[in-house]
Amino acid sequence: MPLPFIMEPTELAALLAQPCGKLLILDLGAEQTYRTGHIDGAVHVPAQKIVCAQPPVPGKIASKEQLEKLFSFLGLTPDTHVVVYDDEGGGWAGRMIWTLDAIGHKQYSYLNGGLHAWMASGQSLTTEVPVVTPTQVNIKIDPKVVIEIPDILGEMDRADFVVWDARSPAEYSGERITAQKNGHIPGAINCEWTNLMDPNQALRIRTDARDYVTALGFTPDKRIITHCQGHHRSGFTYLVGKALGLNIRAYHGSWAEWGNHPTTPVVQTE
Repeated sequence: MPLPFIMEPTELAALLAQPCGKLLILDLGAEQTYRTGHIDGAVHVPAQKIVCAQPPVPGKIASKEQLEKLFSFLGLTPDTHVVVYDDEGGGWAGRMIWTLDAIGHKQYSYLNGGLHAWMASGQSLTTEVPVVTPTQVNIKIDPKVVIEIPDILGEMDRADFVVWDARSPAEYSGERITAQKNGHIPGAINCEWTNLMDPNQALRIRTDARDYVTALGFTPDKRIITHCQGHHRSGFTYLVGKALGLNIRAYHGSWAEWGNHPTTPVVQTE
């Protein structure tokens, strides 16, 4: 029986009670938080390992070589089921889900609410660092997953295409300065990433997420591309879109690239 994409703490706890060698738990939270306490068996992955970290667009996907080194170290195999979580409500965990999609690994789950929900549900933590058995991973990055500027420019005038801007309203309007050009992609709809988290449910995805995004215009008949400043916050909106069955992809260059590119169109709002 396949594991659920959105996994609750009690479901993961039940899996851990019956250890399975094909389960890999990845902690994308802060290193200090991991050292203080993490889910038993979880391996810490610094966020810098899955981004290129090179200016001027540091949030772009890491190189093929860097990702092969990471996933080989983690012991990834085609049969591995990966469970991801973080300590912030899903941004970096979602970015890892997107990265797994980009390398063609489709067996994964998101721990709903991450570490916050795990602790709130009374589950235990450990400080023990697991020992992993490395593998030899060879990957190919899927260009259908990793969206670039031309992919957006070529679709902007189509009625079934929409951009999901996961940044703050101040960034979307252009009030907050984060690049040479500030504002948003023409036609983009603003829905800040944290709007999809429920602070009363330990940062789980809000239960009315489908109705919420549908009212904004993110519907199953649309082809959606999401972004933020560096495809961290939009890691979560990508994750939510997938959970809702939307046709969603992500622009990894995000505003760090679009807002500093000489010819990309930008709209400001009052």
